[in-house]
Amino acid sequence: MNLKQLHYFKRLAERQHYTEAASSLYITQPSLSHAISELEKELGVTLFEKCGRNVRITQCGKTFLPYVDNALLELEKGRIALQKMCGANDGVINLAFIYTMGETVVPQLIDRFIHIPDNKNKRFSFFQGTTLSIVKELKEDKFDMALCSHIEDETDVEFTPLISQELVLVTARDHPLAQRHDSEIELEEAISYPFIFFSQKSGLRQFIDKIFMQKKLIPEITCYVEEDMAMVGLVGINYGIAIMPRISTLAHSNVHVMRIRDPGQTRYVYLATHKDRILSPAAESFKQFILSSCQSIQ
Repeated sequence: MNLKQLHYFKRLAERQHYTEAASSLYITQPSLSHAISELEKELGVTLFEKCGRNVRITQCGKTFLPYVDNALLELEKGRIALQKMCGANDGVINLAFIYTMGETVVPQLIDRFIHIPDNKNKRFSFFQGTTLSIVKELKEDKFDMALCSHIEDETDVEFTPLISQELVLVTARDHPLAQRHDSEIELEEAISYPFIFFSQKSGLRQFIDKIFMQKKLIPEITCYVEEDMAMVGLVGINYGIAIMPRISTLAHSNVHVMRIRDPGQTRYVYLATHKDRILSPAAESFKQFILSSCQSIQ
């Protein structure tokens, strides 16, 4: 049984006349007769019976017809979906990103990308989360790409560094450290105060842990959070101090921000893609746009 036979069967069921059906299919009547005969042999039933100069569909044919209709309809839906996905100038791009990227970086990227004339028909689906959850689902092909932290020993994922992020120390405005006149601080000066930390699901957690390890400091941790806004809110009520990226929200929040002297290695956000997945033309065009654009968004 092949797709051509199913198309021929459906058309003959509609016309119930070999000559008319063959003509509409742009094939000869013998070719149509042979295809239907082969299909009947494979199924082991008679699909059509003679009725004067015409034919009529048998009860077996009537039983088979709705299944053929559904199969052809689903295949057509698949063809249309592939056309939409693989069209160079349209399609849906599935992008995941960590919470800090949702404030300015992702909106800037999208705004610049969709205003390029060739991209006017491209659409996005967005997903937010922690790095661990994003990378897990990226490997399950739920996203085309992600903006997240680097995870070591992820052999299935390619991480490309994109954007450097400054990490700062944040306290409540009435915190004792906020009363200092110096806008920079040694981490050793803050170690006696309790910290709010990112959870293990956050890609920042391992990076911040390394900062304390390199300085041989052991912080007191009062609680763990997954995203930046919760951290800002808790710091603002003096529930603890925190190390976090310098996001623009900090300037408008009830917190005090200080640079960290000698913070160690640079913190980067990465573009993550599945090594074995071929991106659609739309997603590939956005990937290349990100790679060429991110340095100007820092």
